[in-house]
Amino acid sequence: MKTIIKIVLNGVFIFFLSQWLPGISVTSLEASFIVAIVLGLLNAVLAPILQLLALPVTILTLGLFALVVNGAIVLIADALMDSFAVAGWLMAIVFSIIMAVFNSVLSGILK
Repeated sequence: MKTIIKIVLNGVFIFFLSQWLPGISVTSLEASFIVAIVLGLLNAVLAPILQLLALPVTILTLGLFALVVNGAIVLIADALMDSFAVAGWLMAIVFSIIMAVFNSVLSGILK
């Protein structure tokens, strides 16, 4: 049940961010729910592989390269979906940071 609540709240928050951030666009509220599901799947499947491959660079940059990996996940979701668009690397990284903070707060609330 918590997973469904997280997906719904993430979808609403993604739609809100698309209205607030100039470089992020989502065509509809329904599309934002699909974006939330796609991002969740990419974070579960692809992100650990990318983080493992980027581990030496992440260590050298004291963890900052993890932001680039998260931005890459957002850009991959952009490439997979026509209803979700990101204006570039900077907006993808900003979007991923804001989503990470939101998900951290959401996880704390739902415990």
